[in-house]
Amino acid sequence: MNKFDIVVVGGGHAGIEAAVVAARLGFNTALITLEVSKIGLMSCNPAIGGLAKGQLVREIDALGGVMGKIADRAGIHFKMLNTSKGPAVQSPRAQEDRLLYARVAQEVVKNTTNLTIIEGMAVGIGVKNNQIESVKLKDGIELKTSAAILTTGTFLNGVIYVGLSKLKAGRAGEMPVEGMTENLIALGFEAGRLKTGTPPRVHRDSINYDVLEIQTPDKVPVPFSFSTEKITQSQINCYITYTNQKTHDILRTGFSRSPLFTGMISGVGPRYCPSIEDKIYRFSDKPRHQIFLEIEGYRAKEVYVNGFSTSLPADVQEKAIRTISGLENVKILRLGYAVEYDFFPPHQLKHTLETKAIKNLFFAGQINGTSGYEEAAAQGIIAGINAALNLRGEAPLILDRSQAYIGVLIDDLINKIHTEPYRMFTSSAEFRLLLRHDNADLRLMETGRNLGLIDDRTYGKFAKKKEDIQRLEALIKKSVIKATDFNERFKDVSTPLQNNAKAEILLKRPEIKLKQLLSLISENQFHSGAVQEVEYNIKYDGYLNRQRKMIEKFKELENKKLPDSLDYQDIKALSAESREKLMKIRPENLGQAARISGVKPADISVLLIYLTKKNYF
Repeated sequence: MNKFDIVVVGGGHAGIEAAVVAARLGFNTALITLEVSKIGLMSCNPAIGGLAKGQLVREIDALGGVMGKIADRAGIHFKMLNTSKGPAVQSPRAQEDRLLYARVAQEVVKNTTNLTIIEGMAVGIGVKNNQIESVKLKDGIELKTSAAILTTGTFLNGVIYVGLSKLKAGRAGEMPVEGMTENLIALGFEAGRLKTGTPPRVHRDSINYDVLEIQTPDKVPVPFSFSTEKITQSQINCYITYTNQKTHDILRTGFSRSPLFTGMISGVGPRYCPSIEDKIYRFSDKPRHQIFLEIEGYRAKEVYVNGFSTSLPADVQEKAIRTISGLENVKILRLGYAVEYDFFPPHQLKHTLETKAIKNLFFAGQINGTSGYEEAAAQGIIAGINAALNLRGEAPLILDRSQAYIGVLIDDLINKIHTEPYRMFTSSAEFRLLLRHDNADLRLMETGRNLGLIDDRTYGKFAKKKEDIQRLEALIKKSVIKATDFNERFKDVSTPLQNNAKAEILLKRPEIKLKQLLSLISENQFHSGAVQEVEYNIKYDGYLNRQRKMIEKFKELENKKLPDSLDYQDIKALSAESREKLMKIRPENLGQAARISGVKPADISVLLIYLTKKNYF
């Protein structure tokens, strides 16, 4: 059978989410992948989550995605990051057993009803009347489809570099995809080149662990998925070491043979995850750089040398890495390399991730210029959901910046000029006080449930949490703590009370925890997430109210819709740059227009006055 409702191209993190969600929403879905055994393979570091990325994983899970569930089953070192800082910037992260993660991902895909896996290379699409009609494979097969989602990763015309040697490949040992870029350009799309890199992998038994800093996992691991009761598998340590001046001196000897510095690579790499040669070039005053050694699995021999991403020649890599403490006698199993690939600037997309030029054609993941498994998966689930909703003729799912990190990610992609791979940061989210990892369910699970993607058991836990939050808020507001009880309970922690005091007032003291305070006012047990939510809301009430007022202003601009037919070139009071950017992106509302790179506040004022006079508002 060569006819499907939805065809997903690519079996990486974006493709998995897109294909699984499309199939679960009832559509006959095909997942095209070069090799079934490579579905879900972690191309770079063996970890899921991290700063801001952990929030993305929990949001994907709250919508009904699978990344968090897979990560929970394959995680071998869970760590909550930034615990010394405020809850808004804390993020879950987990080292994964790399091969186990892929096996679990493949199990999920294979066991999904309505989902067919096809081994092959997609090299083009068929279009009729500006609407997707088919996906064409290299072997001549043409799959008829009503919607397609391209999640091609680093495979589009991919080239791998080690020193001055280069090889056509999408990643180590795998062929690139040729033809798809050219097909899309012929259809009117704009393409560009980006690059990313990976460090050497070394043999775990050749490392001297005695001189390394040990990084222990959390004693009580916090799962990614709201459906996971607890992490039961054993946890292992990771390790830290550092480069030194000798390392840097040896690395510099390879600059003349570096594809990065000789101009062989034209694509720009990720600024916040630079190669080691780029780091010592740009930060020459730094005497050392941290190296994080990530063991790739319980029985895996490979250790990922995080922080040592490089495309320098083999002899330089080998000499330099053996100057690092603990790695003096290390055996390199695979050299580091850079990979350059095609991407399609995402201003060509709607917020649904559907392309503006071709109906029911969606792009998700690194094809949009992003970096990271989590960013890819977040785009994948949104593209999959919206492809399904399009075919149903229903309203799309669009998350805005005040609702989710996913909303920030997609909005940034569409409105900003991207000269390097995009990576999510907590600082990118202006409403991050309200977008925490622990309340992703409160923000998004009702949406996932309404779509039919959240099972009864998970939703039951969620409903209990919401009920406990309401009960607990009411209890705290009405409770008064006796001074004698408080002073006895917190005598070594907090300033004594002279008179009885409201529990809500006492909880605003930074040293007082709600869990401790509850022992004085209730014998009932509350959902731990409810306790955390209520405590946060009371302690940070002033800051949260300020953000809520900011969101109200944000929504005012978002609600000022811009007409599709508006010709910005006719508004001569706008700057030339703004006219060009507004015509290119065609924002849906005034808020989006204000976030476009190069559009100045003065131009937004001009636009507002113009549209008011024309009675659009």
